[in-house]
Amino acid sequence: METIAFFDAKPYDKIWFDQLNTEYTLNYFENNLNASTAVLARGCAGVCAFVHDEINAETIEALHAGGCRIIAMRCAGVNNVDAKAAAGRIAIVRVPGYSPHAVAEHTMALLLALNRKVHRAWARTRDFNFSLSGLEGVDLYAKTAGIVGTGRIGRAFAAICRGFGMKVICYDPFPIALEGCRNVSLETLLEQSDVISLHCPLTRQSYHMLDTMAFLKMKRGVFLLNTSRGALVDTEALLHALNSGRVRGAGLDVYEEESELFYEDWSGSIVRDDVLSLLLSKPNVLLTSHQAFLTEEALREIARETLKSFDDFFAGRPLENEVRA
Repeated sequence: METIAFFDAKPYDKIWFDQLNTEYTLNYFENNLNASTAVLARGCAGVCAFVHDEINAETIEALHAGGCRIIAMRCAGVNNVDAKAAAGRIAIVRVPGYSPHAVAEHTMALLLALNRKVHRAWARTRDFNFSLSGLEGVDLYAKTAGIVGTGRIGRAFAAICRGFGMKVICYDPFPIALEGCRNVSLETLLEQSDVISLHCPLTRQSYHMLDTMAFLKMKRGVFLLNTSRGALVDTEALLHALNSGRVRGAGLDVYEEESELFYEDWSGSIVRDDVLSLLLSKPNVLLTSHQAFLTEEALREIARETLKSFDDFFAGRPLENEVRA
């Protein structure tokens, strides 16, 4: 029986992996995987990692020296993995489509809460304040939703937007035909959208794709949604756009400096991140802690697909979700 080192393990991860696993010894570690903690995987044939693990060349060297032959990312994004350093030494797999509906539905939840100020109304009524002043929203019907990235999640969010009677335009470097959607350039999307939602991977090309110049091209009063990767957005440029009124509200499930903060309880600590503090101070910013994926269905599918990748690898079968340099 092969042993797998499971990093950044949370209670909700263990539920489905323990329930579906029949072939492996799973060693759970709360630590994030990096060059220093890779020693915990010594003697393990495989590693299971997540979005905030630091899988650079040094980490891969340490894992390889300890006998690791496969790294399974239990997520879709692999921007934190040096696939070139792993090539020919350690196989890398991911879970590309665990539940696009989970992320798309959370994205719409952020938009609805922001627009109708549900979070502010909830806080008021807890204090028996039933005033409606300042809680005005807008009809989403007939507004234009601009979707950046038409992968599975982007397509699922487009379908939800169409269900609300919204017009949908899309930008993707590799456009596909979608019913009820019009493919446009990124510049046109920025100029025409009332709601902009990011559903694309983080690459060198997409890093800070929404910078100061991009915000200046947007309609005044646009909603921005990001449930993909934090570094797609220049946070300081977003703060300026919020202060100027260019952005009406921002619904964020990710933050570009989240890796040392998210998934942990810092409520009793002083968090020394002034940019994040400024974001959280704004009533028109709704920030959740990278939880868009967190549904029972998604967690089950992540565990199932990850274990299947281990099964295929150790049986010598082709890897359906292999990441290549």
